[in-house]
Amino acid sequence: MRWYWIDRFLEFESGRYAKAIKCISLAEEHLHDHFASYPMMPNSLVIEGMAQTGGLLVCEHNQFAEKVILAKVPKARFYCDALPGNTLVYTATLEYIKEEGAMVSCTSYRGETLHAEAEIVFAHLNDARVNSLFDPETFLRMMRLLGAFEVGHAPDGTRLKPPARLLGNSPHSDGNGQKHG
Repeated sequence: MRWYWIDRFLEFESGRYAKAIKCISLAEEHLHDHFASYPMMPNSLVIEGMAQTGGLLVCEHNQFAEKVILAKVPKARFYCDALPGNTLVYTATLEYIKEEGAMVSCTSYRGETLHAEAEIVFAHLNDARVNSLFDPETFLRMMRLLGAFEVGHAPDGTRLKPPARLLGNSPHSDGNGQKHG
């Protein structure tokens, strides 16, 4: 994953829901190309932010064992624009998870105003050809960077932890999955 369309997680409950924020800044280059006289966050990037929130929820639920990709967006509705200076709050709720994929329902709020809502379907890819494209450690790093393990908890209320198989025991690891050196 090369682009992060969320800034950090506010809440994360394994197998149930996740809440993240995106602070929109005029410093973001894509805003200058999307209506030069009226910079706004493109709806496609809002969908990607909701998908990253929901996709990491799906990845973590399966202990990062599945390669999760956005398969389709059967429903998306936008009610207002997302402008520089706005903070969007994305909430993704896991509707179902099956062997072949999962679906989340998402909302985006701009303050108290419902900005957008969507249904997002993810597919699980288990083909050996895609293994190099979807490194579980990439998603684990993203969850660490965005603070999911700081605010997250399992359904039983215990603190959310990365899977032991991904913590790494390299000479540059402190045993908690944090790399040094």
